Amino acid sequence: MQFIDEVHITVKAGDGGNGVVSFRREKFVPKGGPDGGNGGRGGSVILHADKQLNTLLDLTYKHYYGAQNGENGRGKNQEGKAGQDIVLRLPCGTIVREEGKKKVVADLTEHGAEIVIAQGGRGGRGNSEFATATNQAPRFATPGTMGDEKSLSLELRLLADVGLVGFPNAGKSTLISVISAARPKIADYPFTTLAPNLGMVRYQEGKSFVVADVPGLIEGAHLGRGLGTQFLKHIERTRVLVVLIESISSDPMADYETLMNELRSHSPSLARKPRIVALTKTDLFPPDERTKVARMKFGRGVKVVPISAVANEGLPLLLEEIWRMLSRKRVSKK
Repeated sequence: MQFIDEVHITVKAGDGGNGVVSFRREKFVPKGGPDGGNGGRGGSVILHADKQLNTLLDLTYKHYYGAQNGENGRGKNQEGKAGQDIVLRLPCGTIVREEGKKKVVADLTEHGAEIVIAQGGRGGRGNSEFATATNQAPRFATPGTMGDEKSLSLELRLLADVGLVGFPNAGKSTLISVISAARPKIADYPFTTLAPNLGMVRYQEGKSFVVADVPGLIEGAHLGRGLGTQFLKHIERTRVLVVLIESISSDPMADYETLMNELRSHSPSLARKPRIVALTKTDLFPPDERTKVARMKFGRGVKVVPISAVANEGLPLLLEEIWRMLSRKRVSKK
């Protein structure tokens, strides 16, 4: 399935039906009173968050969504039928803005969350509504009001507990495929991952968390180089970052600083998130040299975990550290 994380649509709520002018006409009652009914309300446009969806792809095929108009009132005080609402299902994590405006109208993070984004018009009043003691035969009614119409910008930001970041071919896709049920494309060339992948990690009984793997970053990603700037937003909601650095790199520390600079340039809050450095591909080192890898330092308080996803080395310790950080974040929120 193609991953789409931004779409632009127009929504139009239904117009209210018109009230009508009508008078009671029955046998032996040639001049009955007013009996014009009210118009029905127009249908509204509702946005609904659904955890079964993970892309905005369905909304790319159609850019205009209109709810049903309310029916006009009828004689015999019959009210027009209300217009049917239209419900647009969106993936959890969708941010809604009006086109051209920065203010967020809705942030649909919870499954089942809903917002009426365009309110249906009110039905007009029939002439029976205007009858009084001094005006027993009103010959006027009111029209229904128009439903709201809005142009919307919808932006999906994935909901995950942990974000994996690193250069292309650092081993992110291999890692997520080993520790979760996600099955990303894996190959030995840059930019194998062209879209974010989500994986559910079942750490222990009753303990699980969601990991997001985004396309590899390169220097200058925050300026639009490579694919980074397009997908960095998908790790903004995460609580913990795992920074993957190739242990076989000629300068792992320089790689780390470059990645942190890209995160910081995109959003300062990203660089402040709790993080773990996972030194990948340690299976390519002779056993007697792996102790050097384990001693690498990447800043005060930054936990370093040497791993090899291919050889399944170091993964239990990495998951333990991730869960420890996530648990600490949960406690701090209470």
